[in-house]
Amino acid sequence: MNSLEASIRNTKSKGEVNSLRQKGEVPAIIYGGTEENQKVSLSKKQVKFLIEQENFLSNIISLNIDGNTIKVLPREVSYDTLTDDPIHIDFLRIVKGAKIIIEIPVKFINNDKSPGLKRGGVLNIVRRKIELKCATENVPNELVVDLDGLEIGTSIKISSISLPENVTPTIQGRDFVVATVAAPTVFKEPEKPAEEAGAEGAEGVEGTVEGAAEGASPETAAKEGGDKPQEGEKGKEEQKKDQKAPAEKK
Repeated sequence: MNSLEASIRNTKSKGEVNSLRQKGEVPAIIYGGTEENQKVSLSKKQVKFLIEQENFLSNIISLNIDGNTIKVLPREVSYDTLTDDPIHIDFLRIVKGAKIIIEIPVKFINNDKSPGLKRGGVLNIVRRKIELKCATENVPNELVVDLDGLEIGTSIKISSISLPENVTPTIQGRDFVVATVAAPTVFKEPEKPAEEAGAEGAEGVEGTVEGAAEGASPETAAKEGGDKPQEGEKGKEEQKKDQKAPAEKK
């Protein structure tokens, strides 16, 4: 369990809160249970370190406030739009018996012990986080899925994940899928050698010639189209000769 040092703050105006931030502190509030809300401040450096760790919003934190220890759960973090630094945190006070709804990340282990993955299978993650309803004193940091022995085609459902006591998924009535071990991606057929490709090209050309022979080929069309005008020209020449013939007889 992570821990943070916190101090009680008595800020009453926005200016006082901004002054606190300029000193490297992050204002926060603790709520929940029968006690009143409590205003505190924390070191920005320590807060940023914890936020950079995994699953900050699902980890219970022990706050040390002036010698007293309080267990809290981070519920919301506000960030500066320019610097992306945390500027405010809401903490939920852990009260025994109270229940909350929270998203818990899923962690997959023993990938190297899955026969399906070893043969080229792919781990297809359907849900990276699962929404759970659980007691505040029993919030799991993560849900672990063991891939040891899983073959291609295996579906990992929520029923196969061990949940802590008094922890249930918010989705009820169906055994939903969390992940699958899918078959390898389709193997792309290599391109054919250049010789085969050339041979296919030649066959395509022969097919074109044969097709042209069966129908009206461009050459035949040209000849047929060109013969008629030539016959017409010859006819004109013969007519001219016929016209000149009487003159020669005279």
